[in-house]
Amino acid sequence: MLLTRMVSSEDWEAIKSIYEEGILTGNATFETKAPSKEQWYSSHNLEFSLVCLNDDEVLGWASLSPVSSRCVYAGVAENSIYVRQNVRGRGVGHLLLGKLVELSENNGFWTIQTGIFPENKASIALHSKHGFREIGLRKRVGKMNGVWRDVLFMERRSEVVGID
Repeated sequence: MLLTRMVSSEDWEAIKSIYEEGILTGNATFETKAPSKEQWYSSHNLEFSLVCLNDDEVLGWASLSPVSSRCVYAGVAENSIYVRQNVRGRGVGHLLLGKLVELSENNGFWTIQTGIFPENKASIALHSKHGFREIGLRKRVGKMNGVWRDVLFMERRSEVVGID
């Protein structure tokens, strides 16, 4: 049975391994190597970071990060979601993103945004299923292995937070 809980410091090796699997796909991130444990934990707010478990095995993780320190953007976050390769397509991402949306709304976020490589059809479908809409395509936003890559920009606007 799949369960979610908040990320803890003991989850690092699983988080790193799953992130590295995403890097190897070539369609998950511009990064070419996982950050150090200190870098990852200092750049992710643990109040808004989840893992998905089956028994004690971490199968995926998701997190929200602020898009800006400016107060006007206090309710806007960017999400990241990574699922272990051998369990993709089995509901892990669906559970994580659903819980992340719930967590965001319970904490006053009115918008979640994300950037996805257009080739990552599974991530686009997952986000669409959770109410994200395509905002636009950022053409040639960065190079990866010497090749310009586009990024599809998507957002989800809450129907319960920030509606007035």
